[in-house]
Amino acid sequence: MRLARRAFLASMAASVAAPAILRRARADAPQVALKLHHYFSAVSGGHERFLVPWARKVQTESGGRVRIDLFPSMQLGGAPAQLFDQARDGIADIVWAAPSATPGRFAKIETFELPFVLSHRALVNSRALQDYAAANLQDEFREVHPICFSCRDHGVVHSSRAVQSIEDLKGLRLHVPSRLAGEAVGALGASGVTVPVPQVPMALAAHAIDGCLDPWDVVPGLRLNDLLKSHTDFAESALSTAPFVLAMNKTSYDRLPPDLKGVIDSNSGQVAAGMAGAMWDLEARAVADTARQRGDPITVLAAEETAHWRKATAPVIAAWQKQMKERKLDGGRLIAAVHALVAKYANEPEPQQPQAQQPQASQPAEPKIASEPQPSAANAGFTRPKADVPAAAPPALGGKAVPTAVTRPTELDIPL
Repeated sequence: MRLARRAFLASMAASVAAPAILRRARADAPQVALKLHHYFSAVSGGHERFLVPWARKVQTESGGRVRIDLFPSMQLGGAPAQLFDQARDGIADIVWAAPSATPGRFAKIETFELPFVLSHRALVNSRALQDYAAANLQDEFREVHPICFSCRDHGVVHSSRAVQSIEDLKGLRLHVPSRLAGEAVGALGASGVTVPVPQVPMALAAHAIDGCLDPWDVVPGLRLNDLLKSHTDFAESALSTAPFVLAMNKTSYDRLPPDLKGVIDSNSGQVAAGMAGAMWDLEARAVADTARQRGDPITVLAAEETAHWRKATAPVIAAWQKQMKERKLDGGRLIAAVHALVAKYANEPEPQQPQAQQPQASQPAEPKIASEPQPSAANAGFTRPKADVPAAAPPALGGKAVPTAVTRPTELDIPL
């Protein structure tokens, strides 16, 4: 009888304790888990210094009720050009995508790809684009819930020979990141060549191209420092740049309770655009400084010399305005709006490296994807060897990405 009574009491105690344990487990679990998909590598500045801090900020301010799992290098499948549709269709809850990956689809945001319309600073352009989007892009991006818009660092001419004038550019074959960048390079007497980013080093080694018009941050990741020793930059304006959108699936956003929507909203707009723009400027400065330390010649064109380049590329802008007119859009008005917004933010302070991100021996490393390649010794001369090289894309069916096996997302579990 004593044994039976003890067993009965033990079972009763267990049944009383079990709900408390389950309640605690449910309290520790996030209320909402979101998947954030993008094509940059897990060791890129865009991932480590923008998306990870942004996701952590959302999680912290939600009290741990929101968890954001990051999937870099297209780990959820598909190609970079499909990212916007993945957000629209719910394959991912959030994506970081370049609208220029689908030329002609987002006409009004192309204003930020035109030659010499923007500042050479990513932070200025990002803040300008965020305001421009609020006034002009709601219809183009109505299929998603935009979190923020931003601009990547401006394009620099990295070449196998010194380029100090338009005449030096003539005859060069340059990799270009977008359609309008290709047209601008063509107007300057060079040839714009579209090459998948991972194949740029191979194209250089095979002498299929002579250089590239790309941001500073691609140099160490693609090991261009070993192949292209001359760099031509612009002191004030930008020959090219690429806008980005951090977009959320509308259903994923709408199903959030009001207070969690508020957390997303408070980390949207200029808050997130400023984070992205500052990150790009810091990346560019670090790589350019390292190139100087290595002794690479860097030509920085002042406004007087850039005026010749601006005049030569004016037909590209005129042709774009004609295309906009055919779509019943006032391209001149859009360009004027961009000029006004760039002027509005021209005096933004230069971003400084946050203390929390200064290299420290005791600072734990951020979580990485187990399958991601680590920086190689060949890039050790650069402060931050990053790359925007997308992984090889798996096949797609019916225009939608086919999910593939994922090793592990970058998880941001924050102890409360």
